[in-house]
Amino acid sequence: MYESPYHIQDISSTSFLVTGGAGFIGSNLVHYLLKYGAAKVRVLDNLSTGSLKNLEEFGSNPAFEFIEGDIRDLETCKRSCSKIDYVSHQAALGSVPRSIYDPISTNQVNIDGFLNMLLSVKDEQCRRMVYAASSSTYGDSHELPKKEEQIGNPLSPYAVTKLVNELYADVFRKTYGTDSIGLRYFNVFGPKQDPGGAYAAVIPLFIRSVLTNHPPLINGDGNQTRDFTFIENVIQANVKALLFSGPLPHTVYNVACAEQITLNQLWAMLKTLGNTDPGQTYGPSRTGDIHDSLADISRIKTDLGYEPFFPVSEGIKLTLDWTKNKQ
Repeated sequence: MYESPYHIQDISSTSFLVTGGAGFIGSNLVHYLLKYGAAKVRVLDNLSTGSLKNLEEFGSNPAFEFIEGDIRDLETCKRSCSKIDYVSHQAALGSVPRSIYDPISTNQVNIDGFLNMLLSVKDEQCRRMVYAASSSTYGDSHELPKKEEQIGNPLSPYAVTKLVNELYADVFRKTYGTDSIGLRYFNVFGPKQDPGGAYAAVIPLFIRSVLTNHPPLINGDGNQTRDFTFIENVIQANVKALLFSGPLPHTVYNVACAEQITLNQLWAMLKTLGNTDPGQTYGPSRTGDIHDSLADISRIKTDLGYEPFFPVSEGIKLTLDWTKNKQ
């Protein structure tokens, strides 16, 4: 992965902070930045959902630094942002079901923690913060494809927190001049995504089912559609957003493939790749889930030069192969 760079700048004297850097997306970004010679890559993570295993390979790199700490603590955030050029804010409590079960913790991490990070970026005079926004912000809007300026009403506490992030970022830009970009992720998948968590995403669960020859549970009838996005596409978007120079035309972007697939089609693809067919079971639809999703990515392609080089089919094969090799 990351065979070619997605930036043209020399980053050998540039420092980065990745919050949630022990998690799935964060650790992949750490990998990229260290591979291409960043002067400093500092990770802040409380390890509540991330894992030190995702960072083991970087431990001997002198440019790597790990801080175990919580974004809900303002002083920890300020210390982590000290002498940092660019901040990638990936730390969050993800998952719609988790937010429905525990809205208080979701609010504390995703809103209080986000505000702590914005304030720290401002006070420590970091150049820019790029943060993980979410396609859940589109809520009950039935418009397809999803365009950044056309959102609906949130359908879960998690979606509320992600919308509030965007509002806070906009207010900080207007009030303090704090530079930030939000990336609305659409169903990210790939290597280092944990299938073992209570709120694991569907692709790692499907892959585990293929490798164990065990039928997965599909919520709903399986005809719901998603715009699944391979992790390397997401890292490309982050790098281009972090290092973009010049005035920003927009401050929120969809990050996706603009490719629609049903869960049944996804499961059929994985069964073919794994040369197995354990069957499947169907259960009730999940509360707070939308039925269909598809992103319009014209804005990020035009403004930042983003191009999703990895379609779902290739990303699925790479993820399945990676998972097999890790067993």
